[in-house]
Amino acid sequence: MAAVDLATHPGHLARRLQQAHHLLWTTMVSEEITSPQFGVLNALTAEPGLDQRTVGDRVALDRSTIAEVVGRLIRRGLLDKVRDPADGRRFLLHLTPEGVRVHRKLTVRTARMNQVFLAPLSTEEQAVFLTLLRRVSDAAEQLRHPAEPLPHADENR
Repeated sequence: MAAVDLATHPGHLARRLQQAHHLLWTTMVSEEITSPQFGVLNALTAEPGLDQRTVGDRVALDRSTIAEVVGRLIRRGLLDKVRDPADGRRFLLHLTPEGVRVHRKLTVRTARMNQVFLAPLSTEEQAVFLTLLRRVSDAAEQLRHPAEPLPHADENR
């Protein structure tokens, strides 16, 4: 069997894209705060007082990952966790003053990083690229949480 052209494999290209993003993130944004951690800070800036599960849904992180990310942000003093007065079983999350400051600083840096990341594309191409990435990402989320099971590959022949 002949080798396949990996340039035609979306997963291979997505991995390369993620590697480039990680390199830009650590050099231009932060070596301490990860992109998922920034996503949590950003979600709580937009909607203060969400519970952990809802924040995870907002930033597309599974339950164990969001728990780890929130724990790290709390230990760093960027988030506070308070018991929900309406439901004592839930905890609500809020940015601390330091969390607000860090979010503000990283927002400026991520904007610069995104300019570099998308620089090979024209403004119009950037809009199309982001639209297509969102469409594929949204469809991938459906694979993680299917309403009904996907047919087995052999059943499609």
